[in-house]
Amino acid sequence: MKRQALSLISLLSLLLVAGLAIAQSNHVRANVPFSFTVGSETLPAGTYDIRAMSSDPKVLLVQAQGGSSIIVGSNAAESLKGAEKTKLVFNRYRDQYFLTEIWVQGATRGRQLPKTSREKELAKELAQDLTHQRVEIVASLY
Repeated sequence: MKRQALSLISLLSLLLVAGLAIAQSNHVRANVPFSFTVGSETLPAGTYDIRAMSSDPKVLLVQAQGGSSIIVGSNAAESLKGAEKTKLVFNRYRDQYFLTEIWVQGATRGRQLPKTSREKELAKELAQDLTHQRVEIVASLY
């Protein structure tokens, strides 16, 4: 009985480690048709690759194809059901977009970027205004 329990625990641990390795290897690519803010930087419209850093999966590299890149911290985001599609989620306040979440199709765990001081300021200013929207951009894995 102890041997079966130990085998089961070993198998579950192996599956957990494999799942984490797969989650960390996801590289997301999206064509963003508007300029947007990530951390303290505003990036122009274009095609972007986003991936977790191998040394710390909470740290994301957002890189424009053929252009600049930014490194930003993120937090875990969870959902009860898996994401229907691979996507980037933005908060929009008037004409400003802020990258807020990254999801991979089928995953119940994604990444969430903390709100910047500018985003918090806009959210507070527009609390009574209905100009806040969540905007999703379909992405792909590469």
